[in-house]
Amino acid sequence: MDTKCWIVDNIVEKLKNNPQIKQAAKKLIQNEVVAFPTETVYGLGGNAGSDEAVEKIFTAKGRPSDNPLIIHIADRGQMDSFVTDLPEVALQLMDAFWPGPLTLILQKKEQALSEKATAGLGTVGVRMPDHPVALAILKECGLPVAAPSANSSGKPSPTTAEHVAADLNGKIAGIVDGGPTGVGVESTVLDCTSPVPVILRPGGVTKEQLEEVIGRIEVDPALMGAETKPKSPGMKYRHYAPEAPLYLVAGGIEGVQRVAQKYRQEGKRVGILATDESAPLYEAELVLACGERSRLETVAASLYDTLRLFNDHQLDLILSEMFPEEGVGHAVMNRLMKAAGNKVITD
Repeated sequence: MDTKCWIVDNIVEKLKNNPQIKQAAKKLIQNEVVAFPTETVYGLGGNAGSDEAVEKIFTAKGRPSDNPLIIHIADRGQMDSFVTDLPEVALQLMDAFWPGPLTLILQKKEQALSEKATAGLGTVGVRMPDHPVALAILKECGLPVAAPSANSSGKPSPTTAEHVAADLNGKIAGIVDGGPTGVGVESTVLDCTSPVPVILRPGGVTKEQLEEVIGRIEVDPALMGAETKPKSPGMKYRHYAPEAPLYLVAGGIEGVQRVAQKYRQEGKRVGILATDESAPLYEAELVLACGERSRLETVAASLYDTLRLFNDHQLDLILSEMFPEEGVGHAVMNRLMKAAGNKVITD
């Protein structure tokens, strides 16, 4: 398959009647799949009402079909066709965080979407992305668009068009290059079908921010390792992983230093995922900083790109620092634990 690449400016005024946006939207209407930037990561979009389009998403990604997809919209009115009702908490959250990195799980109407898009569940995850290119494409095609991250399943999510091309070139109809994304980790997923809303996936909107708007929320036991049927992407399978095995290391900088020294003495080529503050303190074959520990939003923004950079080197293993699980640090640690397959070295 010839994968088209459309480079567009992400300034709103330059996206109006943009011929490249129109071409990308036309592909979606034709049930092809197209990658495009959002404020979190690049998404791989397909018509959420078409089994054909959704199957193309799963095929391109090599993604398990029991993993539901998030539906992206440009206008709240689009939900009328596939959502049964909107709880008051959902309306409050939409007012506060849409467009933005928040996905709401709602009750869906029967036969309104492809069953493959929702993995046969009676619920659907919906969000309105806060990116001018994504919104322009969604408005132009007029469809609810199912869009997981635009990477091969299990690999780090893409934050640039180059990441998308590295994984999916020749497998999808096109890539809309709108530059690098901003938040860097996927949207927060919140189940609004329970009496008390439940976080199914931490992301760009923190638990603390949500509670400021609607009061108490809970965290799904699946995030703690419990085995449940996934209601949200990213809950069940190993994700975000670089090619070399990744291990999280407890014990702070000293713990990482001791473990790295041990493996290097065994002749292993070691990579270390560090921060701007700690990177100069380590000795290893490759040390990469992914942001400032004092500003965890910078770690979130560059995490996936940094994980991908390790693949350019012949490493036997990668060791990562751990981060405080507060604010966006909850999302950072969730992604790192997924990437490591929950492997933590306690020294």
